Amino acid sequence: METNKCENCQKDEALEKILYEYKQDKDNLIQILNEVQEHYGYIPTAAQMRVAEYLKIPFAEVYGVVTFYSRFTLKPKGKYNIAVCLGTACYVKGSEKILDRLKERLKIEPGETTKDGKFSIEETRCIGACGLAPVFTVNGEVYGKATVQKLDQVLDEYMKKEE
Repeated sequence: METNKCENCQKDEALEKILYEYKQDKDNLIQILNEVQEHYGYIPTAAQMRVAEYLKIPFAEVYGVVTFYSRFTLKPKGKYNIAVCLGTACYVKGSEKILDRLKERLKIEPGETTKDGKFSIEETRCIGACGLAPVFTVNGEVYGKATVQKLDQVLDEYMKKEE
C-alpha cells in the first residue's frame, strides 16, 4: 500500500511549481514547507502528502517536521493574525492581560481562528522587542508598550476595515 500517494494535490499547479524548484533531496524539506506555508497560509495535509511523495520520504516524517516547528501551522490563520508575546519581559509587564482581553473580544483561544476567518490568535515567545514590552503583532506589525486599551483600539480599527 502506497501511503505517500496524494491524489488531489497533484492538480495544484502552484504546489508543483514550488516542488520543481528543488531537487528531490530530503535536505530541501524545510525550505519547501516554508514556501508551501507562504502559498497557502498553512500546510494542508494533501500538500504534506505530495511533498512526501516528491521527496520520497514517509508522510510521517513530513508531518513530524510540520508539527515540531512552531512557525508551521496545520490550520489556516485568519486574515489578521494577532500574536501576543508571552516572553519574560512582556509577561512581567502585563501581556497576559492583553491576551485575556483578546480571547474575550474574539471569543476564541490561541491557535484558533474566528468563524468568519478574519482573526486568529497566536501566543509567541520573545520576538526581540523587549524594550517595547509588552508587545503584540498583527500580521507582523509590532504594537509596543501595549495596554488593553491599545489592543481594543487596534482591534476596533481592523474590525472597521471589515465592515
